[in-house]
Amino acid sequence: MQSCYDVVIVGGGMVGGTLACALGNTSLKVAVIENQLPASFESAQEHDLRVSALSIASENILKSIGSWQGILDRRSCPYRRMKVWEASEEHAATLFDSLNLQYDHLGHIVENRIIQLALIDQMKALDNIELIMPVKTKRIDYSPGSSIVELGDGRQLVARLIVAADGGESRVRQTVGIGVQKWDYEQQALVASVTTAYPQQDITWQQFTPTGPLAFLPLSGQKASLVWYNTPAEVKRLAGCSDEQFMEELVNEFPDALGSIDSLLSRGSFPLRRQHAQQYVKEGVALVGDAAHMIHPLAGQGVNIGLLDAAALAEVLINAEAAGEEISSLAVLSVYEKHRRRHNFVMMQAMDLFYRVFSNDVLPLKLLRNVGLSVAGKAFPLKRKVMAFAMGLEGDLPTLAK
Repeated sequence: MQSCYDVVIVGGGMVGGTLACALGNTSLKVAVIENQLPASFESAQEHDLRVSALSIASENILKSIGSWQGILDRRSCPYRRMKVWEASEEHAATLFDSLNLQYDHLGHIVENRIIQLALIDQMKALDNIELIMPVKTKRIDYSPGSSIVELGDGRQLVARLIVAADGGESRVRQTVGIGVQKWDYEQQALVASVTTAYPQQDITWQQFTPTGPLAFLPLSGQKASLVWYNTPAEVKRLAGCSDEQFMEELVNEFPDALGSIDSLLSRGSFPLRRQHAQQYVKEGVALVGDAAHMIHPLAGQGVNIGLLDAAALAEVLINAEAAGEEISSLAVLSVYEKHRRRHNFVMMQAMDLFYRVFSNDVLPLKLLRNVGLSVAGKAFPLKRKVMAFAMGLEGDLPTLAK
């Protein structure tokens, strides 16, 4: 049995769900395919390991599509300050404070599952969105303007436009023959969820070390997410430690700013990769989020640029449909690519620069970067620029993000 849609979004996670909601209440008929049903949320549950630092721009997008309140009704942690240092927290650090930009916060730390659940609630409330989950994508027959997505349950969806929101190993991207440029960083990230002696905090910080940053992300209550970037061999060793041994390692390596840790709740690790699609669009196909790009997570910008992709693509499609243009045409989709590819490339280059400048122990460079952090901490115009960049308020933004 075949059903026809204007847009079929393969992947109903944070980015795919945002795109669907942004297309809500339009004349476009949209289907969203997702193969994993997220667990329901209960306030007594421990925090998930996978969290995101949502920028002000991302918050604005989620407000615009009606999903932000669903996040606040579950749980999130706003943060007002961000601190970065290497050798000395006291003498060579840069502190960013949202009050300097007349905002009461820089962003929110939110569990990925909570973001997805809030988006699912909204998708279910929109008449022109059909959420099909959990179901696997069995086969994709690419034909510009009338592609067929066959599901595991036998249904076939015919799409004017297919959107790949199915992650870094995107099946859609591979099926339509879009290549990627990629390489693995010489680092992995070890993530731990802990309970701290401090009450809920309003600051996120990073201390740079030669093997990678040590990062603190505040969660609601006395909970926190710690991210320890290190070599693959060292992450493997740490992953093999008992909980007691791992706690000792955290106490020994993390700075005094962390305070004491009362308990270790969970931990896990994942490799780090840079990846960029050679193009974001073909006739009848568009890539968003990790399907289009993967960047180093040290500044937490991966999900934020993905949500900007979703907002920008939605804006282009809505405008094209209103103007009577074919939404699957390369001419229309190239407008989206022009808006997003350059912005994302600049962000990727910036993250690579941080990675390469700080992930070494070369003495002259170490002295230079500590002087740089100290100067940056006192240079207010530069700090304002960096804060606006981190908050997603720089550049040519989609309307939903403003």
